[in-house]
Amino acid sequence: MRMIDIHTHFLPRTWPDLAARFGTPDWPWLKHSGSGRAMLMVGDEEFRPVTSACWDAAVRLEAMDRDGVDVQIMCATPLLFFYHRPAAQALECARLFNDAGREICERAPRRLKSLCQVPLQDTDLACRELTRAMADGHVGVHIGNHVGTRDLNDEGLITFLEHCAGEGAAVFVHPWDMMAPERMSRYQLPWLVAMPAETQLSILWLILSGALERLPRSLKLCFAHGGGSFPYLLGRVDNAWRNRDIVREDCPRLPSSYVDRFYVDAAVFSGDALELLVKTMGEDRVMLGSDYPFPLGEQQVGSLIRSQATLPAAAREKLLHQNAADFFGVDAPRAAMRTAALLSA
Repeated sequence: MRMIDIHTHFLPRTWPDLAARFGTPDWPWLKHSGSGRAMLMVGDEEFRPVTSACWDAAVRLEAMDRDGVDVQIMCATPLLFFYHRPAAQALECARLFNDAGREICERAPRRLKSLCQVPLQDTDLACRELTRAMADGHVGVHIGNHVGTRDLNDEGLITFLEHCAGEGAAVFVHPWDMMAPERMSRYQLPWLVAMPAETQLSILWLILSGALERLPRSLKLCFAHGGGSFPYLLGRVDNAWRNRDIVREDCPRLPSSYVDRFYVDAAVFSGDALELLVKTMGEDRVMLGSDYPFPLGEQQVGSLIRSQATLPAAAREKLLHQNAADFFGVDAPRAAMRTAALLSA
């Protein structure tokens, strides 16, 4: 089966000194240690160790060949959103990293595709950068699930999502800037607890606020990490809607009836969780996503879906390839067309 991995991340090998450029501290940068390894820094603080898989197309393609992945959809890490910075600075950074993403993809344009980022704190600038980036070859946009206290039902964010629909830009929503950091200082708890909660929170804001009633059905919207805790707790939400008027006051239909308005990736790492996810969302609304090349991602990309005996072969084909091909408007070259031929093209 062909495979399209919709959830992978990149970093450029280098980028300008943003602290020097903007005259403010605590900007991200890469501290290289040799042998293809680096530390992603935020000012003087270590954030995450990374490898050359983030910036070297040849390394990515070798890993794709190993796992049988035909196409990767890449986006920058959410640390680079810069929604808390002045909008003009965030726009400059978005252009910088968007252009860097396209440069990586140019090494193998049929197999590497990119999502842009935008200065989401300013709706007009975000719409303009989306239009520019889509014209430059990006297949969609990667956004955070909130901008400070503004959730996805915010009027400015609704306007941006409407613009995405008009441009035909797929939207991939990734949790970031996680809640309650003072209570999650160890064991990667922000990634293990807050990320799933953040994702469910953003989905429920769209549903319960009535925002999905206002957004066009042409909008292509996908949430990372299997929708977070949303699939597991959807029964609780439906029960609350049936029994509490304050839950349904802005939501005219049962919350579970809105699952046909968005997609999720399959980064859930458990056969039981994947089975529930497909039952909840339907086999047409789930797509392979690995979180490559980070350690919390699927280490052998596609293995969970391929090994899921409860899924018929036709359903596995949808999750591994067809749903993503339709969602992003891309097709996967046949697996036999491998790295050497593409790099020499």
